[in-house]
Formats: sequence, C-alpha cells, structure tokens
Amino acid sequence: MGLITKLADTSLFLQEWLNSPRCIGSVAPSSKRLSQAMARWVPLARDGYVVELGPGTGAVTQALLDHGVPEHRLVAVERTPVLADLLTQRFRAAQIITGDALELSRLLRRHLKDELPVLAVVSSLPLRHFSDADARLLSRQIHEALPSGGCWMQYSYHLGRERPDGTNAFKVIHSDIVWRNLPPAKVTVYQK
Repeated sequence: MGLITKLADTSLFLQEWLNSPRCIGSVAPSSKRLSQAMARWVPLARDGYVVELGPGTGAVTQALLDHGVPEHRLVAVERTPVLADLLTQRFRAAQIITGDALELSRLLRRHLKDELPVLAVVSSLPLRHFSDADARLLSRQIHEALPSGGCWMQYSYHLGRERPDGTNAFKVIHSDIVWRNLPPAKVTVYQK
C-alpha cells in the first residue's frame, strides 16, 4: 500500500471517527505491526472461514491475506457503509457484509451457505466502549460461531490485565503489546 493510499485511508478513517466515535475505536487504521500481530494467529491448515469484525479500511484484512488466508474464505463485517464500500472495492473475492457485529449469528446464517466452519474471528471492534450487555452478547455469538479450539483475536488500547466483559468463556492463550502502533495496543488471543 502506497503512501498516498495510507494518507487517504487515515483521512477517511478520521472522518468516520469524527462522525461516529462510538462506532470507530481509533482515529487511525491499525499499523502494519498490529495487523500482523493479529493475523499470525489465524490457522491455515484447515478449510473454513475467517471472520473479521470492524475491518475499517482493511489494514488487518490485508495482513490476513498476506498471512495466507484465501480471500474467498474471508468474511468481513463492517458497520459503516462508507468503509464497507471501500472494502468491497479493494477485496473483491471476500464477503464484505455491511452490518452490526452485535447481530453476528444472524449475519453468518444469512451469508455463509455451505457447511464449512468459522476457524477464527479477528476483531478490531472497540470492545471496551461497548456496554457490558453488548460485550457479553458479542462474546456469546463469537463463542457459538467457533468450533472447539477455535480462536478469537482481539486488540485493545487498554493495556491492563483485566479481561473485557464476556470473555470468561474463553481461555487466554496469548497476550502481547504492540508498541509500534498509534496508540500502543494489546493483542489478546482467546481460545474456545
């Protein structure tokens, strides 16, 4: 991705954040290091879907593809129509869904027609901005979507040790801080 594209993405992201700061969790897209830290935990050995929540302008999406996730097995759920349109133009073989991740179960039933499992969920959603009830609702739907052993990668700008509401049904298998991101972010890998 060239410098002009990065600047345009940052400008668009900032504009959408100003329009709806509770929906957009950051003022800038994820850095390459943060995106790679999320993507590296996605399993590639089995056939199935990778679901990305809150892809924004596609920084993590691109890292998932660079990691080896087949584009036709990538399902991205983006609430903001402007960003969903951008993703549809950039990632033509992926399934880009304009919708609310809090309706994840319904969206997956509607859009995933075959019997392949969801292998991983990669989330850039601002989970700590969610109400406790919404955080539990999202976590429950992620838990239902994943098979036993499936992973949920979540990043947060909150660097403390306490777990977000709703994550207690998962075990933490990895947690790391990516300092080279603005602001620094903690990547946590939860396993069902």
